[in-house]
Amino acid sequence: MDPVGADPSAHPGPLTHLSLPDSSEARPRSGADGRSLPGSWTRSSPEPAAVLREGVRQCLQQQCEQTVRILHAKVAQKSYGNEKRFFCPPPCVYLAGPGWRVKPVQGQAHQAGETGPIVCGYMGLDGASGSAAETQKLNFEEQPDSREFGCAKTLYISDADKRKHFRLVLRLVLRGGRELGTFHSRLIKVISKPSQKKQSLKNTDLCISSGSKVSLFNRLRSQTVSTRYLSVEDGDFVASARQWAAFTLHLADEHCSQGDFPPREGYVHYGSLVQLICTVTGITLPPMIIRKVAKQCALLDVDEPISQLHKCAFQFPGGPPGGGGTYLCLATEKVVQFQASPCPKEANKAVLNDSSCWTIIGTESVEFSFSTSLACTREPVTPVPLISTLELSGGGDVATLELHGENLHAGLKVWFGEVEAETMYRSPRSLVCVVPDIAAFGSDWRWLRTPITVPVSLVRADGLFYPSAFSFTYTPEYSVRSGPPGASAPAADADALLESIHHEFTRTNFHLFIQT
Repeated sequence: MDPVGADPSAHPGPLTHLSLPDSSEARPRSGADGRSLPGSWTRSSPEPAAVLREGVRQCLQQQCEQTVRILHAKVAQKSYGNEKRFFCPPPCVYLAGPGWRVKPVQGQAHQAGETGPIVCGYMGLDGASGSAAETQKLNFEEQPDSREFGCAKTLYISDADKRKHFRLVLRLVLRGGRELGTFHSRLIKVISKPSQKKQSLKNTDLCISSGSKVSLFNRLRSQTVSTRYLSVEDGDFVASARQWAAFTLHLADEHCSQGDFPPREGYVHYGSLVQLICTVTGITLPPMIIRKVAKQCALLDVDEPISQLHKCAFQFPGGPPGGGGTYLCLATEKVVQFQASPCPKEANKAVLNDSSCWTIIGTESVEFSFSTSLACTREPVTPVPLISTLELSGGGDVATLELHGENLHAGLKVWFGEVEAETMYRSPRSLVCVVPDIAAFGSDWRWLRTPITVPVSLVRADGLFYPSAFSFTYTPEYSVRSGPPGASAPAADADALLESIHHEFTRTNFHLFIQT
């Protein structure tokens, strides 16, 4: 057996906006509780706004966000009778970000003498009673990369539960008993058992598409205790009994040179050349041919679509013709290559060992980011708003930006960097705001000749800060030659020059993109 080497390995569009005039249409209107009424524009009152602006500036500069990331499989196999088919791979939670190690603000301070983990978690299924029998406590452990990791290894769904889909529910509690919040996973499909018949593309729920996330695990002699997951540690591929990794599965182009495999679209079929890329580290395995496995043999002539929880093998290309060839394999914790042998009775099969047979399953992840450093509240941070897309519209005197996403509510305000935007609540999936004029970002805007990029974030009425992956960029369409603020200019031309510069910045192109 030879060790396997690991090869290390956003879309803007021009949009146009004009500045917001000081018009009566944009004046704030709010309800008695301070939240914006549906269909009304609101902005914080001036005095608290100055304090809030300084707090937002500190949040952006100090990078004090806290992130909760839930990883889980797309499907779950139902348990029947007294059996307990634990979810595999087990749902896991990562807590990341420097905010978990920041001292709490006044009013949130821990009691003197308190010890133990700063946060503990409880995971179960939505709709369950929440009893100890149905909820698993997560014990978080610090990883070498400073993330906290917790895993729910004994969750299952019984045949008494007739749902076809469900979500996982994570409840986080801070030391001292204060509720941090309740977080939900993506939707999980319930299946009775892996499909053994030829999969049809009509049943897309169970097919695996190029570019989707998958997990691979190996279970020797069908024993749960012997399960090992393909993972990455310290830059190397390993077979871990403790942690699993999500990999992006790409269809690769067979006609490209080694290391240059542009991804292709479509559903993945057996016999395709694929590449696995770790979603966290970006490290990739060499391109491999995915084969269907039946009775510990790789089937070389099968080209049907891959299905959830199928047994498969990964063959390295370039081997001798026939049923031989080398396959991805594990040896205890190491990932190695296994030399298969041709099947003596059937030329279209290759004989494998247990350790080179993998189970493939699609995975999902959901990430929640927030910062409690601004907030003087004991209210939970959830529901955490999630922004999925931005849509700019308008012209003439006003440009508006619509935020599409989940968990949006009337207590949220949109911020461009450290500038609050007038915000209107439409629905739990939509907020609309007025794009701030370039002059709001400082008195030196007249002399700037390069694009200005500011992060887009949300702030709750009580000061809770929600960063996002989105940014907004002001890009001048053209330049006007001018000097720095201290340079002299002909008095007769000064007004015309300033008017020209303002015209340049208000007739500007904007780009919305996700930072990677």
